[in-house]
Amino acid sequence: QVQLVVSGGGSVQPGGSLRLSCAADADTFRSVCLTWFRQGPGKEREGVGAYYTGTFRTIYSDSVKGRFTIDQDDYSNTLYLKMSSLKPEDTAMYYCAASPSPLGSRTCSAGRWDDSNEYNFWSPGTQVTVSS
Repeated sequence: QVQLVVSGGGSVQPGGSLRLSCAADADTFRSVCLTWFRQGPGKEREGVGAYYTGTFRTIYSDSVKGRFTIDQDDYSNTLYLKMSSLKPEDTAMYYCAASPSPLGSRTCSAGRWDDSNEYNFWSPGTQVTVSS
């Protein structure tokens, strides 16, 4: 069983920045596809970005490319989503999802990473609100 602990949501003005964290246990973190999803009001859940810890492979959705950055901290087994130049349309509940080894490498690939059905483990959501 994989447990994911998410933190870092909040409210920010347009143009501001926030950082979300997703922590997992050490064994899982060695080789797992970790993906950030979000669901805004009245919208479908969408993939924001994926990260495969085994190879540092990173994929971003077009809507956040150049504004959001995903990186990892091996010491704390934590994945970060650094969000900058935030827009009101980034307002959503954000989730971290995991697809552990041996399927994780396949999940973290084009055409699969943003399919929520690829993931068995989900964190609780954390709210991000961008408003003036």
